[in-house]
Amino acid sequence: MKILIITQDEPFYLSESLKKLIGLLPNKHTIVGCVVSTVSPFGKQESFLQKAIKTFNIFGLKFFCYYAIKFILAKLNRRWSLNSILKKNDIPKIILEQSINHETSLKLLKPYEPDLLISILGNQIFKNEIITLAPKGCINLHTALLPKYRGLMPTFWVMKNDEKYTGVSVFYVNEGIDTGPIIIQKKIEIGNRTQEELIKYTKMIGMEAIIEAIEKMERGNVHTFKNSDAEMTYYSFPKKEDVEIFQKRNKKFF
Repeated sequence: MKILIITQDEPFYLSESLKKLIGLLPNKHTIVGCVVSTVSPFGKQESFLQKAIKTFNIFGLKFFCYYAIKFILAKLNRRWSLNSILKKNDIPKIILEQSINHETSLKLLKPYEPDLLISILGNQIFKNEIITLAPKGCINLHTALLPKYRGLMPTFWVMKNDEKYTGVSVFYVNEGIDTGPIIIQKKIEIGNRTQEELIKYTKMIGMEAIIEAIEKMERGNVHTFKNSDAEMTYYSFPKKEDVEIFQKRNKKFF
């Protein structure tokens, strides 16, 4: 199976996740390319300065400094960068000049002839033309138990809401936001993990779930279950008061 990955150049956790996925992927499957877009952690395109100011205003000085240092170290340590991992594994990096749904982008991606698209940290809403580009469709990883906690930063919201459990969901992408039929779901106990620990853990479990989904597709025995709108909850980016509640409940970011 020829796989095309769609992601963004996230400097903190993506490289380890992708490294794990590549390591788990059986040799009969090939990653033919990786579409890399600019980072948009707030769900929309913003300048680097806008992102930095927004992070500081919402999460405070300690959070800002911690991730600023991580960002600098990630940029200095090129050996663990996304570019390095792609190069080491002979995976072409694909940069699109337009939206992924744009006709120009579709023309650029079609020659790769992917059997399957995998969205990891995808930051655009896919239209039907891109969803149907690959015969086996497009799947996405969401680090929560859908249909609950659709949207942004699910690890923050499950902790802020004092949930005991969370999980990961691998689902077929449709034209909604986290609304497609679910292929694989794994439930985990949050315990006393920090948000950073929970992010890392769910992403690693998520890579395993993606591999399970791929194998089910290969065997032709995918049995999906409904991602019900009637049971869904949706969360956007936190506000300052949400962070204050998170901290009052003795939750930790790192």
